[in-house]
Amino acid sequence: MVLGVREIRCSGEPVLDNENGEELMRVQPGTDIVLGNLPRESPGTLYITTKQVIWVSDVDKTKGYAVDFLSISLHAVSTDPEAYPLPCLYTQIDTEEADDDHSDSESNHIQQDLSNVTEMRLIPSDPTQLDTLFAIFCQCAELNPEPNDEEGEEHDWVFSADQMVDEEAEDECYISHSPANSIGQSNGNHDLARTILELQINDRRFEDAEEMEDNGDGTHH
Repeated sequence: MVLGVREIRCSGEPVLDNENGEELMRVQPGTDIVLGNLPRESPGTLYITTKQVIWVSDVDKTKGYAVDFLSISLHAVSTDPEAYPLPCLYTQIDTEEADDDHSDSESNHIQQDLSNVTEMRLIPSDPTQLDTLFAIFCQCAELNPEPNDEEGEEHDWVFSADQMVDEEAEDECYISHSPANSIGQSNGNHDLARTILELQINDRRFEDAEEMEDNGDGTHH
């Protein structure tokens, strides 16, 4: 997977990867696009699939842009005119470092420009559609969780419910054999069981002490 925005060439509607389960979620005509600091492009049609966001120019049907949901790190509805003059769906995009290919071809220059794009604004002609687009973005983001990388596996910042249950069971098992408990640690009934066991041991020691005294002087105090 290539991170960031990429230029695409198509003939009208984009072709979806149906074999891998990609489905069309929304078509929003009359949508302008702004990529980073590049000029605003309009008009166009927005296609939202379960895998990616695609914008196709209405002027040149063969020209378009696409970005995978795995590359979109943030999305929000922007209606503050100080942030941008028009209501839009604002997104932040993860990018990859540009390679060292210094080709002078026009397509290479365009791709190098896109590799530096970390923001994308989608501006529908009907601003009332922004909430709907936002909801669909949320739904598709949930369908594309970030894959576990080596760093995530090392730190284990995120746990599933099953893992939490297993961890708690292991902790309880470990603490039940520990000579001392941490303050505030929840151990179920282990504290009660230990208290009873300690009382039984203390009682036995007290009885043994009495027997030793009886055997020593024949009297009972």
